[in-house]
Amino acid sequence: MENKNAPAYQIYQNPDGPEIGAAGANVLQVDGLYFKDLAGTGELLPYEDWRLDPEDRARDLASRLSVEEIAGLMLYSPHQMVPAQPHGPFPGTYGGKTLSESGAEHWDLTDQQRHFIEKDHVRHVLAMALENAGTAARWSNQLQSFAESLPWGIPVNISSDPRHGASQAGAEYKSGAGDVSKWPEGLGMAATFSPELCRAFGDAVSKECRAMGITTALFPQVDLATEPRWMRFEDTFGAHPRMVAEFGKAYCDSLQTTQGSPTGWGRDSVCGMSKHWPGGGPCEAGRDAHYPFGKFAVYPGNNLSGHLKPFLEGVFQLDGPTKTTSAIMPYYTVSWGVDQKDGKNVGNSYSRYIIHDLLREKYGYDGIVCTDWGITADPEPEIDSFSSRCYGVEDLSEAQRHLLAIENGVDQFGGNSAMGPILEAYQLGCQRHGQEAMRRRMEESAVRLLKNIFRCGLFENPYLDPEQSERTTGCQAFCQAGYEAQLKSVVMVKNQGALPQRERKKVYIPTRHIGPMKAFFRNSLPAQDIDPASTELVEKYYHRVSAPQEADFALVFIESPLSDGYSQADREAGGNGYVPISLQYRPYTAANAREESIAGGDFREGFTNRGYKGKTGSAANEADLDLVIDTKRAMGEKPVIVVLRMHKPTVPAEFEPYADGILIDFGVQSQAIFDLVSGQAEPSGLLPVQMPANMDTVERHCEDVPLDMEPYTDGCGNRYDFAFGMNWSGVIDDERTRRYPR
Repeated sequence: MENKNAPAYQIYQNPDGPEIGAAGANVLQVDGLYFKDLAGTGELLPYEDWRLDPEDRARDLASRLSVEEIAGLMLYSPHQMVPAQPHGPFPGTYGGKTLSESGAEHWDLTDQQRHFIEKDHVRHVLAMALENAGTAARWSNQLQSFAESLPWGIPVNISSDPRHGASQAGAEYKSGAGDVSKWPEGLGMAATFSPELCRAFGDAVSKECRAMGITTALFPQVDLATEPRWMRFEDTFGAHPRMVAEFGKAYCDSLQTTQGSPTGWGRDSVCGMSKHWPGGGPCEAGRDAHYPFGKFAVYPGNNLSGHLKPFLEGVFQLDGPTKTTSAIMPYYTVSWGVDQKDGKNVGNSYSRYIIHDLLREKYGYDGIVCTDWGITADPEPEIDSFSSRCYGVEDLSEAQRHLLAIENGVDQFGGNSAMGPILEAYQLGCQRHGQEAMRRRMEESAVRLLKNIFRCGLFENPYLDPEQSERTTGCQAFCQAGYEAQLKSVVMVKNQGALPQRERKKVYIPTRHIGPMKAFFRNSLPAQDIDPASTELVEKYYHRVSAPQEADFALVFIESPLSDGYSQADREAGGNGYVPISLQYRPYTAANAREESIAGGDFREGFTNRGYKGKTGSAANEADLDLVIDTKRAMGEKPVIVVLRMHKPTVPAEFEPYADGILIDFGVQSQAIFDLVSGQAEPSGLLPVQMPANMDTVERHCEDVPLDMEPYTDGCGNRYDFAFGMNWSGVIDDERTRRYPR
């Protein structure tokens, strides 16, 4: 078991060079300077010499590694929970026991982590749940100390998915709470129409991530959000190509740049893994490629070039000294019909045309290419599943899939922690290309992967002061900046004298009801009732009453329609299983949908037409609409304010006539809504999307074309189009509304 104390490490300060932190490795003195003797040779090897360029150091170390050690670098661990629990999707044990049985500290390494670090040579670890900043820092120190004790002393590159989104935060703004600062989700950041604010966001994210030991960000998500039914729409920077490019550039630039460093790289740098090449937005009919029933991206508007712009004009062209995003993640999708060379419709990482010909050769990208998570294992027999996504190469073995991706120019495999398939792929590659060529190709990936670890200074000092980490993470300055960004992200689209409600009045807030639905992992969720605002928070602003008759005004919280694009019930009734994803609340019948789907075909299906014309889709939260209508009827002439949590564009026609005021948020803490409703802040956000007039315009639009729908026009004559928004004075008309012309 681990020592109950964090590993001891010693700091050596170079006069004009990096700080050296060592927990067990010997430290050399050469020319009056300190260097870590990571290889244990007693002499300074080129990769240990921080005076050399990161690429030269990476090439030296890569040349020394065994094929097994290179294979380990090409792995990216499954999601890690700190501390790990015995159950759930990502379990872990400590000395063969559960956390509570073992007496382990919450930051100790699990048996599984020790195994994949030592036996499979994994050095890229995805942290999912981190209990708090102090635990994260101590866990990072344990990982780094353990890695330092192994041959070559290669540090661990810890990564994270986005963790600063306010939609998953508590209701109230807090500072210094030990958690990271909370900012709007991607679409909310776009609603500020301020790349400068996005740059400040990236700066806060980088400093808080480094305080927790995180050196790679599995973001920004720079997909052009052209398909309004897509479940990942809210994580993007919207639908305007130049806007997405500018926001992605500002965010990635600030993530990666350490101020004062000539190269931009240093102790504050976090490597950006921009995603998802060549753009995950044009998913057919809105179905997402996490699931086999949503694996196709389509281009009816012939607009692949538009989806490449956020990469080519954004994250590949950074203004700062780091120059380009350090890594790229292709999406799961089969980009249907894009491969004009070989005509292969396979998942993007398996497409030689998309990775080798376009990304590597035509556009000259030489950073890391890492697959999205879980694309190499054999698929599940059930198409309605959260399973392996080896789209188009299901007939290959796992090793053959790895080899194909490596041949295309892929460097790393997300969610894999076993090196066996890569080693088998290497042997297959030796038979096909010769051992020398295959070794050279593997080293090429190793250099790219090691270079990022060198750039962030981990070889010199990967260790953290947990107390300093706690002071940095969630500090008042970052929390306040994030909260102010939340306020700026909310869009007011209607106000018939309902806002603001400045006095301490009586407010009625009805309870929401959501029916049974499928969750992200495709498990079934039961029906639930939700109180959308805590009474404790409400009472800081208003008197909460339980009946509309007692209230001075009503505040009705709803969210975008929760609709699914696949139905096992339809399949069991003799259909193909495909149903419409609806952006309206009442049941929607797709009378004007395509007769035939553009893409289709799967080994689990005996047909290629995934169309759903004439079928009806429903929303699990249809009751949200009833809340608005029933509340307005009960309130009579008294104001009804609707707050729409819009995770994707929504048809307002059903509820707008019953609302006196409408606020749209893209992921903020509840307190931000009450600060706006009460007039303590003024709405200033602008729509980064179109809100469609109806579902017919959604069906007619092209999945790959931005802003091609008919926007909704409300009873006041306002069009809910891109860049529309209101403040207390009326429709906003400022420099931001003209910043991104159509």
